[in-house]
Amino acid sequence: MLALTILGNNSAIPAFDRNPTAQILQTFDTSYLIDCGEGTQMQMSKYKIRRSKINHIFISHLHGDHYFGLIGLLNSLSLLGRTQDLHIYAPAPLKDIIDIHLNVVDGQLSFKLYFHDLVKEGLITDDKRVTVHCFAVQHKIECWGFLFREKKHPRKIDSERTKAYEIPASYYEKLQQGEDYITKKGTIIPNEEVTFPATPAKSYAYCADTKYDETIVEKIKGVDMLYHETTYLKNLEKIADERFHSTTIQAAAIAYKAAAKRLLIGHFSSKYETLEEFHAEASAVFENTELAIQGVCYRI
Repeated sequence: MLALTILGNNSAIPAFDRNPTAQILQTFDTSYLIDCGEGTQMQMSKYKIRRSKINHIFISHLHGDHYFGLIGLLNSLSLLGRTQDLHIYAPAPLKDIIDIHLNVVDGQLSFKLYFHDLVKEGLITDDKRVTVHCFAVQHKIECWGFLFREKKHPRKIDSERTKAYEIPASYYEKLQQGEDYITKKGTIIPNEEVTFPATPAKSYAYCADTKYDETIVEKIKGVDMLYHETTYLKNLEKIADERFHSTTIQAAAIAYKAAAKRLLIGHFSSKYETLEEFHAEASAVFENTELAIQGVCYRI
């Protein structure tokens, strides 16, 4: 199970009760923070996000609306007495920025901070439930998208059938991995006879700030949920291109070409007070489109 909570859905400037970009992707026991714009800590408190479950932070690029909340968050985690390791994945210059802040105040974190430079596309972390890959997107400065994939779930045991076939519980783990059972007499009990199919593994792609770029389509093919920025409505396509951002129509086109199951749009320009037109334009091209609304948790 993956669940995505939107902490911030606006672009450069906070406006209309919309905060800069930040998201929390949750599994059963772990949370991943994706970007950390100004105000992220307050949003975490408001929406009851447990900081202790965040062990991995992903920063797409170094425009302030995507990381200005990070230094404060690190300081707060330390003040709260955090001891478990924390991993940050980001463009290399962010490490110097963090070090400068800590050095100026002669500060020392209460936990071990591991910084991972984003230098090439590919796998960047692999834990017990999720793998995370990064991929380049087209923005004014170095910018990365992230692809989260759940690992394959084990098959579910049919307890009535396993008892009927007198399969010992010690063999259940092998059944969950798809193995057949062979009785003492050599009879093969097919795995499908004694297990149920696993819940399909889910995937989530975060496309950060980017102009329209069809090269990302193959990198996110078939994802269960795609987040793609829509800074502008379709009538400002020229401005979007000049500023290396995307429109509603362009985001929807990427979702369609990538055969995504759902599209979530956000990073709205502060020039727009309401968002209904964003949904109307994008859903006309890609029907299964939703607005990224702060405080809403989207189950993937």
